[in-house]
Amino acid sequence: MSNKMWGGRFSSGPDAIMEDINASIDFDRHLYRQDIAASKAHADMLAKQGIIGADDARKIAHGLDTILSEIDGGSFSFKRALEDIHMNVESRLAELIGAPAGRLHTARSRNDQVATDFKLWTRDQIDALDAALKDYQRALAEKALAHAATIMPGFTHLQTAQPVTFGHHLLAYVEMAARDRGRFADARKRLNESPLGSGALAGTSFGLDRAMTAKALGFDRPTANSLDAVSDRDFAMETLAAASIAAVHLSRFAEEIVIWSSPLSGLIRLSDKFTTGSSMMPQKRNPDAAELVRAKTGRIIGALNGLMIVMKGLPLAYAKDMQEDKEGVMDALEALTLSIAAMTGMVRDMEPDSARMKKMAGEGYTTATDLADWLVQTLKMPFRDAHHVAGRIVARAAEQNVPLHRLPLADLQAIEPKITDDVFSVLSVVNSVKSRTSYGGTAPKNVRMQAKRWLRLLDKAAK
Repeated sequence: MSNKMWGGRFSSGPDAIMEDINASIDFDRHLYRQDIAASKAHADMLAKQGIIGADDARKIAHGLDTILSEIDGGSFSFKRALEDIHMNVESRLAELIGAPAGRLHTARSRNDQVATDFKLWTRDQIDALDAALKDYQRALAEKALAHAATIMPGFTHLQTAQPVTFGHHLLAYVEMAARDRGRFADARKRLNESPLGSGALAGTSFGLDRAMTAKALGFDRPTANSLDAVSDRDFAMETLAAASIAAVHLSRFAEEIVIWSSPLSGLIRLSDKFTTGSSMMPQKRNPDAAELVRAKTGRIIGALNGLMIVMKGLPLAYAKDMQEDKEGVMDALEALTLSIAAMTGMVRDMEPDSARMKKMAGEGYTTATDLADWLVQTLKMPFRDAHHVAGRIVARAAEQNVPLHRLPLADLQAIEPKITDDVFSVLSVVNSVKSRTSYGGTAPKNVRMQAKRWLRLLDKAAK
C-alpha cells in the first residue's frame, strides 16, 4: 500500500529496507514541540489570510494541543511507517479532527517545515547551552576569587615556567567560556530567520503573511530566498563549530584535572562525587568524569565533520541527504550539555592542595625571569644580557642543588658583581606573583578584581 501522505503517484508501497533507510522518526521525534508550534503558527496565518476557514484553524489548534499533551504524557504512538515527526503529527491530527487536518499542509512543504523545526530546536539548544556556560563561568569565578592568592606553578610545554595563582588559572577558562558564549550568540543571531512559507523550493502562489509566522515563532524576519531557505544548514554547522570549540576548551581543562589529580602532581583533590574506583585495585580513585569529558569532544567534532561532508556536494535545493543533518547535531549538543554540567560540578568540587602547589611553584627555578627583570630594572642591563646572566646564575644554583633564593650572595656576585642583596626580594614565589601587576597579570589583586568583575557581569546578565 502506498503512503497516503505522499503516495498518490505510487501504486504500491516501499520495500521494508526502503522504509528503514527513509525513516527519521527515531531521532526527529525530538522536534515535536517545535513542529507543533510551527504548525499552529502556520494555521493561524492561513486563517488570517482567508486561505482556510477560522473554524478549521480552531480545530487544528485544538488537535495539535491534544497531540502535544499526548506526547508529553507518553501516550502518543510514533509509527516508523509514517517516516518522520511531521507525518506522525499530521496523521494523528487527522484521526482527531478529520478533514480539517488535511488543510494544515496548504502552502507548506516538509522541506520548509523541517528547516523551520530544526532552526527552532537549535535555537532552544543554544539558549540552554548559554545558560549552562554561564553557570560554569560562575563556578570558575567563585573558585578563582576564593583562591586569588593561592600560588601554583604555571606551565609552558608542561614544564614549570613561572609562578601564577590558582585563581588566575581558573579565570583563563572563564575567558574561554565567554568567547564560546559569544560564538553561540552569533550563530543564534544568524539562524533567526524563518523558512516557513518557502514551500518545497520555489515559494507558493498563496497569499501568505510570512512576517506573521516569523513573528509568532520568535524569528527576526522571514528568509529572503526560498531556495536557500529549504537547503540551508549553515545554522547547524555553525552551531556545531561553536560547540566543537567549546568542547575543546572543556577538554583542555579536563586534561589538566586529570594531571592535577594524579598522585604524581597532587595539586588538587576530587571527592567521591566525580571519581570512580577500580574493580580490581582497591586504592584507585580515577578522574573518570574528566576523562569522559575529554573523550566526548571527539564525538562533537566528529558531528561537525560529518555534517559538513554531507552538505559539501549537494546542489540546490533540498536532497534527502539532508535528513542526516539532525542525528549528529542532537547527539553532539547533548554530549556538550552533559560535559558542561560535569565540568561545572568538578570545579565546585575540586580542592587545591595549597601547600603542595606553592612548593611546586618554586621548583625548576621559576623565578629566573624575575631575576632577569631585576637586573634590567635595577642595574639597567639590556634584557638579552640580563637573560644570559640569569641563565648562568640558574646553572650555578643547579650545580649546588639549591633554589635561587638560597644561593649565597657571593655566588651571585661572582657572576655579576653589581648584584646586591635587594635581589632576594624578587626571588620568592610570593613576591613573584605579587609583582605581576600588569593588566591581565597573575597578581592576587588583579585576580580578585577580575573575579569580582566577572561575578558582577554574570549577576547583571541574570536580571
